[in-house]
Amino acid sequence: MIERPGQQTEPPFHAGGGMDAGHGFPYGVPFEGTLNDGPGFEGADAPAEADLYRCVHCGLCLSACPTYVETRLETESPRGRIALMKAVHEGRTGISDRLVSHWELCLQCRACEAVCPSGVPYGRLMEHTRAQVQENGLESPELSRLSRLFLRAALPHNRRLRVAGHLMRLYQRSGMQGLVRRSGLLRFLPGGLAAMEAQMPVMGGRFFSPRQRVFPARGERRVTVGLLAGCVMPLMQGEAMRAAVRVLQRNGCDVALPPSQGCCGALNLHAGDLELGRRMARRNIDAFRQARVDVVVTASAGCGSSMKEYGDLLRDDPDYADAAREFAENTKDITEFLAGLPLEPPNAELPWRVTMQDPCHLAHAQRITDAPRQVLRSIPGLQLTEMAESSLCCGSAGFYSLIQPDMSQRLQRRKVGNALDTGAEIIASANPGCIAQLEQGLGNAGADVRARHVVEILDAAYQRE
Repeated sequence: MIERPGQQTEPPFHAGGGMDAGHGFPYGVPFEGTLNDGPGFEGADAPAEADLYRCVHCGLCLSACPTYVETRLETESPRGRIALMKAVHEGRTGISDRLVSHWELCLQCRACEAVCPSGVPYGRLMEHTRAQVQENGLESPELSRLSRLFLRAALPHNRRLRVAGHLMRLYQRSGMQGLVRRSGLLRFLPGGLAAMEAQMPVMGGRFFSPRQRVFPARGERRVTVGLLAGCVMPLMQGEAMRAAVRVLQRNGCDVALPPSQGCCGALNLHAGDLELGRRMARRNIDAFRQARVDVVVTASAGCGSSMKEYGDLLRDDPDYADAAREFAENTKDITEFLAGLPLEPPNAELPWRVTMQDPCHLAHAQRITDAPRQVLRSIPGLQLTEMAESSLCCGSAGFYSLIQPDMSQRLQRRKVGNALDTGAEIIASANPGCIAQLEQGLGNAGADVRARHVVEILDAAYQRE
């Protein structure tokens, strides 16, 4: 029998945005209706029992979880969401819209993993839970639409993605976007498309493209690097990608950008589309293996996190298990790689006031926090000031801002406020989604502050030499 504790003073936050007059459940499982009122977990991609029962409900994850910090509700905490998974696994309830709403409000930032004494693989649990939700057609309409139009139709296809990027850039830079927004036409778009348009990422002025060539090292060659271009970053932040190439060259690296590479699959995996994520992983393994590089480097924390887990993702694939494990072991975040070389410090001063925003998938999934700071501290004249809650999620979380705009904006305001309190003129980060989220939040706040990738700042110092 499931205990249902008494009502909390604060009603729960629901995934659609806003509140209802429900209950909070500190340790029990909050579900409405009868037992088995929906499908259960089944199949090879169901959450593993061994993973589920590593959680001992100690509560150390609560203060690290952004949605719990914002709502103070057990159902929006890691252990609360795992309790829901256990209820489905044990047959005490089925997957229902109400349960899915709590799982979808999760940012999958994995801050809980970094503080969990039991080593619960929460990211893997959430991906496999969402796979079950997707398989049973129980995603929210917003996530279902995004999966159909973007995650499946665009991300795995480089040419389609680039065409879409050009169209979006034309829409944004031609004045059409402003005209459409002023006209009020967005009010008549069906099914939340107006909200998605409001969260549309800003396309960069000049895209970045992988090429069938190697960019040679400056000076003596130390190593041959394969640089992941990825999917969205070349369209949104092409200059950061060019800066990454220049920085690697400056530090003695031949840089290969195999054109057969593509999206790392992270967003698809987070949405629960594990099979498509596996196909995308195999393509990248093949691309970089054929390029014969010594190490694979990524300038996106989210990409690096997923690529370092290809070994687990493809562990049951007889043709790719060994190659995936080797690929994962040879993948490095660019700040991690540069700090480990070690990098050549700039010879010119860069008198900027900078604060560091830790991307979730760098700080929590990859457990890298010192490397980007080492890179920044190597720059003469740069003043680095720490912000409060630097590793609390900014609310970007891949496509999260498109399906959970209310919570995303709450976290965005919190992060931007913490950054502005430092008095910094630049917010440094190491993930394209975070940078876009911060730029939008800074614009909303009317702040004369920029968000830039760590390698862009290092490149600016090198350019002054």
